[in-house]
Amino acid sequence: MSNISIIGTGNMARTIGVRAIAGGNTVEVMGRDQSKAADLAKALGGGATTGEWGTAPAGDIVIVALLYDGVVPAVAQYGDALAGKVIVDISNPFNSTFDGLAHREEASIAQEVAKAAPASANVVKAFNTVFRHVLEKGRPDVFIAGDNAQAKASVEAFIETLGLRPLDVGGLKMAHWLEGAGVVTVGLANHGVGNLDFALSITELPV
Repeated sequence: MSNISIIGTGNMARTIGVRAIAGGNTVEVMGRDQSKAADLAKALGGGATTGEWGTAPAGDIVIVALLYDGVVPAVAQYGDALAGKVIVDISNPFNSTFDGLAHREEASIAQEVAKAAPASANVVKAFNTVFRHVLEKGRPDVFIAGDNAQAKASVEAFIETLGLRPLDVGGLKMAHWLEGAGVVTVGLANHGVGNLDFALSITELPV
């Protein structure tokens, strides 16, 4: 089991927190609004605690569950408090029409997080291709990207405690394409599938 800190108090923070507690992990909630963080920790139950914004997270894995434009500033604000941590970016930098990325270059929020984080921290992209309610109620595949094998292994182990299958897509530069896959899910929801009750997954042929 893993020690998890969640930075954020929104819907994805709640959903991941619920599954994390159910999977036997320890969870700490950190939010700019201390009362919201305390309320979420209480709602999660299972011994979930509240940490003070900007201080060193208790968890070895720190999930940044914020809107994309708040992720890098938060990591920069935490600064050395994130030294030695595995930082998980779950954000999707959609443009205003949700049919492209907010950044035009072949970059990603996760790569920008890596630049802002302490050198001893390791960044992993995960969860961004899964709609919140599918994560809450389903068993979707979770694609991850990162440069450090040990960090990815720890995130994979955590994902498995949630009853989900982690699938490694490669190094952190692949986070750009995972963010693109997030755009694809919205396109499918609006067109080919026509609803939000799905997730991208891998089908393997029988041996």
